[in-house]
Order: sequence, then structure tokens, then C-alpha cells
Amino acid sequence: MDRYTSEFAFELRTCRFAERAWPLETVASDDRAVVVARQLGTKRRRWDTIVLECNPDALRERANFGGKRLDSDLLHVVRNAPAEWTYYRDCLPHPGYPWRYVREAIHRADDRGIVATRKNGNRIEIRRKWRYPDWLERIVAIENKPDLDASAARALGSQLEYDVAMGLADEVWVATRETGSAVEPALFEDLPIEAGILALEPEALTVDVAWHPRSLPIDERGTRILERPDGGARDGSAARFEYVDPATKAEKRLAIAERAYERGWRLFVDTMRPDCRHFELRARDGRQLSPDCAAKGRCQTAAECSGNCADFEPEPPVWRTQGWPIEGGPGKRCRRLLEDRRRRRRPGL
Repeated sequence: MDRYTSEFAFELRTCRFAERAWPLETVASDDRAVVVARQLGTKRRRWDTIVLECNPDALRERANFGGKRLDSDLLHVVRNAPAEWTYYRDCLPHPGYPWRYVREAIHRADDRGIVATRKNGNRIEIRRKWRYPDWLERIVAIENKPDLDASAARALGSQLEYDVAMGLADEVWVATRETGSAVEPALFEDLPIEAGILALEPEALTVDVAWHPRSLPIDERGTRILERPDGGARDGSAARFEYVDPATKAEKRLAIAERAYERGWRLFVDTMRPDCRHFELRARDGRQLSPDCAAKGRCQTAAECSGNCADFEPEPPVWRTQGWPIEGGPGKRCRRLLEDRRRRRRPGL
């Protein structure tokens, strides 16, 4: 049985391929490090897979700030904290919102040990512990569609048009299943020419670049599409949109990168039932652990793996007697194993 017919299973293999072989145009070396995340994005747009191309040395320096993400308020503090003790209002740019929220962010940064603070009378002075590194080089967004039929292509086309117009990512790709045809079917779909097409064979993790993407202008203002004409093919009315300035885009890119750094691949057991006796982790290629349902005999999706599943059976209590409830049974062990592997993908942690 083909294990990679579902988009979820195909997505896991796309992430594994990106960890092994990205960037495509160069031989893997120490000159570039990648962080791969899945199911992550902004309020208006979520990508299946995100690949962060990073400077390796700067990525190790980023580890000084811990494994948790820095939100926009914390970034405002750590990126502008001075080398010498200074009153925080004298060294931090005005944030555009009340200073009391800045003080809250300073206290949070102090609690996490990433900024030094002291009181000088009634004034709070701050000093940086480390310079926040310029660790992010590029963002690559990938949409995964193993079966790019007509309906999927129509929905995907508008999403990619949004990505191209907005220009948050440096490149956007569509990963689809390799068919072996002389011309991949995805090339016939109505997709933006700026988007690349990656034909992936998920079992062997081999790829063929069917269409190379164009680099998007991340340093120019973007266009956020708010509403499209919905009157059918004859509707000639204009779409509603707004412009996004480059500074806002740069802040959003860094916020996305910080979230990806914290989470990496979304831990699929967070939305599954690893406490089911049929839940297993299997490594088909010896490295990547993917969920497997013994009852179904294949890789299951998060929607299938729930308490409503007809095959769901709780772990027998005898499985959880050793160290229960602190250490738990096989389900908790699966979670810890995936967390440890994810942490090892972050240099310096």
C-alpha cells in the first residue's frame, strides 16, 4: 500500500527532503544551515512547509537567547538594547504603543535572562548580554499537493498569487508527486509563473525541478490582497488590496523565523493520540520518525488519529506502571523522543 497518498504524509517527506538536501542549487556544506518548519505562517496565510536558510555562525549565536521564540515585543528590546547601562526610554525607539508594554517586555526579557536590568532611582536601565545576530538569510515557502487535480490547483492558484504579491518569502514552491511523465501535469495548471514546481518521489526522496521559481522582491513594498471578485468568470470588478511597507515585511519575516526556530516541525503527536495502543513511530529510512497506525496499517492523518477513531484503544495500564504518571507509557515516550530530536536540530542548544 502507498503510504504517501495523504497530504499529511507527503508533507512529512517534503520536510525530510528539505532537511537533507536544501538548498537545491548547492552541495550541502557548512556554509549554510537550514531550519525546517511546517504549518506555520501569518494571520492571513499559513504555509505547509517553511525552510529558513541561515548563517551557521549566527544561528549558533541565536542559541544564546534560548530555544523559545522572541515575539515582536521582546525583539524590540533585545535588538535595541545598548552595550552600556542606559535608561530604556533613551535607547529604545518609540514602539508606537504605550511604554508600559515595553516595561512588561523588559521584565519578561530579564526573567528569561536575555537582557540585564537594574534600577537607578525610579528608572529602569537595561544592558544587552549578547548582540542579537542577523541569522536569517532567506525564507522559502513550500505548498504540498501530492495530487494536484483541477480543484486543488484552483485553490492553490489564489494562495500563490497572494504569496507573490505580498513578497514575504524569498521563494515560493509547489511540491507535488512525481508522475514520471515527460511533462509533469503541474506545469499545465494555472499557477503563477513566479512559483517553482518540485516533483518529489516521497519513497526515495528524489526530486526533479520541473519549474524554477523567481526571487521575490522582499525589500520592496508588498501588496496584500484583501478581497477578490466573486461574480464568476464575467465579473470584471477590481480586487481590494492594500500596500505593506518593507519595514513591516521585515518585522513579520523575523517573527515568522522566530516561531519556526522555536517549533521546527509541528509536533504531530500534539494533534494525535499517542496514548492509543495502535500508535507507533516508524523510521522507514532509518532516520525520519513518522506516525503509523497498526490498526490501519499505514501512516494516519491527525483527523483520523483522535478519540473518535473507531479503532482507538487506550494504552493498557500495565504499559504505564513504570514511572506512571510522571514518566508515563509509550505515548509519552514518543513525545519525548520527538522533542529531543527536534532540539538537536538547533545548533548550540
